Amino acid sequence: MRRTGDLKLIQELNRSIILDTIRHYGPISRSEIAKRHKLSPTTVTSAVGELIRDSLVSEVGTGTSKGGRKPILLQFSPDSHFLIGISISGSKITIAEMNLEAKVRKKEVYAIKSYQGDRVITYLLEIMEKFFSPYESLENCVGISIVTQGIVDSQNGVIRYNPKLKLKDIPVKEIVESRFPIKTWLDNDTNAYLLAEKNIGDFCHFQNMLYVTIGDGLGSSILVNGSIYRGYAGGAGEFGHTTIDRTGVRCDCGNIGCLENYVSWPAIYAKLLSALAKGKQSSIFELAGNDVNRISATVFRQALEQNDPLAEGILEEIASYLASGLVNLVHLFNPEAIILGGEIAFDNKLLVSKVTQYVHEYAHGILTEGLAICLNSLGEDVEVVGAAAVVLQDTFQFSL
Repeated sequence: MRRTGDLKLIQELNRSIILDTIRHYGPISRSEIAKRHKLSPTTVTSAVGELIRDSLVSEVGTGTSKGGRKPILLQFSPDSHFLIGISISGSKITIAEMNLEAKVRKKEVYAIKSYQGDRVITYLLEIMEKFFSPYESLENCVGISIVTQGIVDSQNGVIRYNPKLKLKDIPVKEIVESRFPIKTWLDNDTNAYLLAEKNIGDFCHFQNMLYVTIGDGLGSSILVNGSIYRGYAGGAGEFGHTTIDRTGVRCDCGNIGCLENYVSWPAIYAKLLSALAKGKQSSIFELAGNDVNRISATVFRQALEQNDPLAEGILEEIASYLASGLVNLVHLFNPEAIILGGEIAFDNKLLVSKVTQYVHEYAHGILTEGLAICLNSLGEDVEVVGAAAVVLQDTFQFSL
């Protein structure tokens, strides 16, 4: 049922507004908060009392008096509580403890090995048990947020379909909450990254954006008029499973010629191995310690920085395929900005340059006027920071 304007709802909204104001403008006095939002002093005093009781806000001294008593100043206490962010990709599970400003305080990464289906979820629970074992109490944990690839029903916390990990209709939220007494969220990873960039990163002023992540797969998220567009079944943004070659490679999803088979780390890795096997000269093998099993996305990016011809040739091909797909998205959604994220895009200025060149060359000129194509602003921690953004927005309505 939709809640109407009952007293409790109004109190919750006022508390949220007041907390967000203290976060943004603290140290700040109660009277200044009341003035900013045209709230009664009683309303502010009551809400602040609850926030202090919950250790979310503290009194930090006095301000300048404009006549009468000096006002007591309030400040947000981001380290009083913490949250747990978890990212599940096709190759690894990343788990982190963060404060209420999404600052990573502890992070661990586990290879996902060859696990698929229910074994992935069992492994996830094992990792969580291990991560939580040093904690004396989880009382100050405001929530667990899990983000993953594929089609996700975020409202009910269900992975509807993840073809890489062979997960279908898995009630992750219910499973985790039955094991740990902590409220849990589940969302699509790229939606979470876009939410983080909008609320925590450098893109808060954009209302229409695309976030494209290039890693184990290829995904996208769509911001329309300031809100994430999820689609009817939560499957909007399955950019990697748009078809570009009906006679091409069969994808994990069962279709043929999906874009992610041409633009992803597995695609790049396969091209690297094929070229090295044919005797192509490259610094990549040396950068990987002469071990093909240690060739990674990081090594690939290092080779690009050294102007390695093999790496640059593969990037040129990848950028061309990616730009072809992005032109379609530009024509469909007319975004203000496209953010490139994922382990292939991280700090990869050459990729941005090539993609920008191709998109501006092939998309309608009027749709590329003012279009910004940028790297993500949250760095390699975006996986878990994205998870944190889901909790912080839903719990506190933070406009970070």
